[in-house]
Amino acid sequence: MKVLVLNGSPKKQSDTFRLTDAFLKGLNRNGEHEVNVVNVIEKNIAPCRGCFGCWQQKKGHCVFEDDLNPILDMYCDADLIIWSFPLYCYGMPSHLKALLDRTIPLVKMDMEMMNDGTVRHKALVDFSKIHTLVICGCGFPNWEGNFDAMKLMCKNCFGNLNMVCVPETPMLNVPAAAVVADPLLARFEKAGEEYCASMTLTPETIADLERPMISAEDYIRNVNGG
Repeated sequence: MKVLVLNGSPKKQSDTFRLTDAFLKGLNRNGEHEVNVVNVIEKNIAPCRGCFGCWQQKKGHCVFEDDLNPILDMYCDADLIIWSFPLYCYGMPSHLKALLDRTIPLVKMDMEMMNDGTVRHKALVDFSKIHTLVICGCGFPNWEGNFDAMKLMCKNCFGNLNMVCVPETPMLNVPAAAVVADPLLARFEKAGEEYCASMTLTPETIADLERPMISAEDYIRNVNGG
């Protein structure tokens, strides 16, 4: 299996990527998969200019030559794409969103009506073979609504999708919090093994991964220095 990891954090070893790294250890425990990690912040990926030159050429590439097109090639060749990123203003960090915006060379201008009544652009590549996992970390406790906008965007953009949205992720880099952070990392590693076996995560597993490490009240008190 070919796995493409799009690390959307500005830092290589962010709180969120610690979760992703643990997941990958479980997923690739036997070293049988080809895993490519792209640190998107290090790439020169300009915002989409809306010129639609890609739709005229229909080659699956952007007409502007920066660091995007090699990533699009890996994207099309992947069996699993992991979007790993911290929540920024209830969505993706801007540099990762720029990459997502510029995946439009992978679809056509032509549109089609789906069974659920939504309208989509016709695919230029076979998306049915690509599985997608979103791992998103948040600095808030598990308040309702924090991940809603991001979840809707990902649901509309990706197929064969699992999403894991984790609150309180700054605790992963606090040594004193290891007593609750290390078990979460272990659960992510086990989830990677589950995904390797079935190419999906059960709702029970996702709920277990998303469970806050401590109460919202304790978390806020610690953040505020209380």
